[in-house]
Amino acid sequence: MRTRHDHSSEAPLLFVLSKTLGTAVLPINLMIELGIVSVVLMATRFAAFGRKLAAAALIMLALAAFSPLGNLLLYPLESRFPPWDPSRGTPDGIIVLGGSVDTDLSAAHRTPVVAHAADRLFAPAELARRYPNTRVVFTGGTANLVSTDAREADYSAPILENLGIAKQRLILERDSRNTYENAIFTKQLVAPKPGERWLLVTSAFHMPRSMGIFRKAGFDVEAYPVDWRMGGRDDLLSFTNVGADGLGRTEVAVREWIGLVAYRLMGRTGELLPGPAKD
Repeated sequence: MRTRHDHSSEAPLLFVLSKTLGTAVLPINLMIELGIVSVVLMATRFAAFGRKLAAAALIMLALAAFSPLGNLLLYPLESRFPPWDPSRGTPDGIIVLGGSVDTDLSAAHRTPVVAHAADRLFAPAELARRYPNTRVVFTGGTANLVSTDAREADYSAPILENLGIAKQRLILERDSRNTYENAIFTKQLVAPKPGERWLLVTSAFHMPRSMGIFRKAGFDVEAYPVDWRMGGRDDLLSFTNVGADGLGRTEVAVREWIGLVAYRLMGRTGELLPGPAKD
C-alpha cells in the first residue's frame, strides 16, 4: 500500500467559505435559519413580516420534503453520464473518491463506519476482481473544517482489502479535503501517462462536477457512476410520503448544484454542467 502526504492545497479562505457560507444556504439549514428569524421578528414591530416569513419557510419545507423537487434537481445530474462501457477494454487504473466513511465516527469507535454511498466501495472491489492487474487509488482525507488526524483513506483501506483488493494494489491519497484536491493530489500521486485509461468512481449525482474538475486539472478520466438516488425519468414527478427521503434528495441535489456553480465561477471546471466527452 502506497501513500502520499505532501501536497499544495486549496487556499484556506476558500475552504473555510465552502464549509460555512456554503453550508448555511443548504435547504434544511436555510429553512431553520428563516424559522428562527421569523420567531425573533414576531416579537418586534415587524411581527407581520415575521409571520409571512414563517409561512414561507413552512411552505419551502413541505416542497422540499414531499414534492418532486429533489428528483427534478437530481435527474439532470444523475443522468448526465451513462454507465461505463466495458467493451472499451481493460483500464489502467481505478480512482475511488471518498465520501462513504464517516471519519469522526470511525475514530470514535476505532473501526470503519460507512455512513452513506457504500457503492463507492463495492464498485471498485468488483472492478478489481474483473481487472486483476489494474491499479486502485483511493483519494480522501478529511472534509472537516477543523482538521483531525482521522483520514478517510486510512479507514476505507481495510474495507477495500476485506472486499478482496490486495493491500499491495492499493494506493492511498489521504490529504485531500474536497473534490478539487482529490483531482490535484491524485494526479500528482499517480502521474498518469499519455494514453492510459483511468476510471473515476463516484456517486452519479457527483459525477458531472468530478469529471469537470479532473478534466480542468489535466487528468483525463472515464466516468464510472454509482450510488444513484432515484430510478430515472419515471420518478421525475413522483411525490413521497416520507419527508426525510424528500429532504435528503433535495439537500444532496442543492449541495451539488451550489458546488457546480461555485467551481465554475472559480474556474475549476470548464463548463457549468460537464457531460460526456465528444468523440
